[in-house]
Amino acid sequence: MTLEATAPSANYGSSASNSSFYAAMRILPRDQREAMFQIYSFCRQVDDIADSDGPRDERLAALQEWRNDIDALYQGNPPPRLKDYVTSVKTFGLKREDFLAIVDGMEMDVPQDVRAPDMATLDLYCDRVASAVGRLSVRVFGLPEEDGILLAYHLGRALQLTNILRDIDEDATLGRLYLPREALLHAGITSNDPNRVIAERALPKACLPLTQRAKVHFEKSDEIMNRNRRRAVRAPRIMSKYYHAILDLLIARGFNAPREPVRVSKVTRFAILFRYAFI
Repeated sequence: MTLEATAPSANYGSSASNSSFYAAMRILPRDQREAMFQIYSFCRQVDDIADSDGPRDERLAALQEWRNDIDALYQGNPPPRLKDYVTSVKTFGLKREDFLAIVDGMEMDVPQDVRAPDMATLDLYCDRVASAVGRLSVRVFGLPEEDGILLAYHLGRALQLTNILRDIDEDATLGRLYLPREALLHAGITSNDPNRVIAERALPKACLPLTQRAKVHFEKSDEIMNRNRRRAVRAPRIMSKYYHAILDLLIARGFNAPREPVRVSKVTRFAILFRYAFI
């Protein structure tokens, strides 16, 4: 469950994303809320490094410093910027490997701009920048281990694929193209130049497999949430419904150029919050 970091890729900075995150997290008890905002802050900081316009070698070095700091945290010697994380790590059993996976995911954008990765690479990217965040989050929410990991797997991918479909044009301005190579070739698109691809008439055909995949992941995550305590899945349910609404708007709009940005209305956002927050 991506905690919405900034890149159009991982989306931790858009105002719409922030509103869904804050609405979902503010309903939590204080210790859970603090842990979630710590996770968010971590994601935001490493994502800002990956998306900065600094030299690539400097960004790689800065991400390595975060790996070193995570190691120090789990070795009982937390650096100043992670001292507040000690209690959350112990209380909720947050895993070192999930923090490190997030850094690894952000780093995938750094050595060179991502352009039409194969599906396996895209899935790995989604796992690192979204499902790894979900694996941390479900521990905070208090879900059972097996269902928590499954929910992180499916909902993380659902949210991230929705981000990718929503941010096609914005990503292109950064020289990035997250649509998988297989989908492009199936649509008859052989270029991996982002600005050329987003102008292709066949783009809707290339987007279709991702919309279908995202819908399946939403369905699977709903199945998991439906069999767990409503209170334990309030926050992920709100984020799921919000992002499913975005996906529905994208499908209704289509992917032919020109593409107007989609936004979930205030009425819809309020209805989601009212229905699932007060349990």
